[in-house]
Amino acid sequence: MWFILALASSIFVALTSILAKIGIDGVNSNLATAIRTVVVLVMSWGMVFLTNSQGGITEISRRSWVFLVLSGLATGASWLCYYKALQLGEASKVIPIDKLSVVITMVLAALILHEQFTPKSIIGCVLIAAGTLLMVL
Repeated sequence: MWFILALASSIFVALTSILAKIGIDGVNSNLATAIRTVVVLVMSWGMVFLTNSQGGITEISRRSWVFLVLSGLATGASWLCYYKALQLGEASKVIPIDKLSVVITMVLAALILHEQFTPKSIIGCVLIAAGTLLMVL
């Protein structure tokens, strides 16, 4: 099931990028990010109430709150940078660079979470980085 959800996520991310590039034309990038954020907020809380999960909010630990807030700040910063880059640059160049997040995430997972990677995953990571640079240069 995780594979199907991850694949669906990648399709939605692709749609997000293309739709954003079209939608941001003539719109301040910060305003565009705010509009997108409101839509995501409504959808997220809608799912919380639809699945009747709102009661779990009191069970969230202080540590989890801190890291969820930090994650939210990182998401906001990412969206602000992404929308401005998308507004200024070509989608065919901005989007691959944005996808370097896969490589950066793997490095951070190794450094911070102490995750182990196989030689195959390391080679894949190097190929993703090389392929990204090849696409944008």
